[in-house]
Amino acid sequence: MDDGLWALVEPLLPPWPQKAPGPRPLDDRRLCLQDIMYVLYNDVSWQLLTLEPGFGSGQACWRRPGRWHEAGVFEKPHRILLAQLHAPDELDRTRACVDASHIRTKEGARPPARHRSTVGSRAVNTT
Repeated sequence: MDDGLWALVEPLLPPWPQKAPGPRPLDDRRLCLQDIMYVLYNDVSWQLLTLEPGFGSGQACWRRPGRWHEAGVFEKPHRILLAQLHAPDELDRTRACVDASHIRTKEGARPPARHRSTVGSRAVNTT
């Protein structure tokens, strides 16, 4: 992550809470954010972070996205970066694409219509 992007994002990242259970990790939010982006971009397991040099604790970085999401961290940088792209008209929306995996759908599907077959069954003659 370059220094310019980090200067925008750093003030938005909350520090680790004082009363959080367990040991307090090192306050290396930049390294942790880089680790999160690496895991998301490369689709690797959090456990693999501890095997590579230059990465923080996979366990500590695994906890942070939930805490940062609760604090609204991911929405703020998104708005800031969109505003920067939109200001000089660098954002071309004519070629936008929507990924269906990010669109919320109804919970559960309708059960299939029940077909009653009369083949092989005898209808009772009541007359």
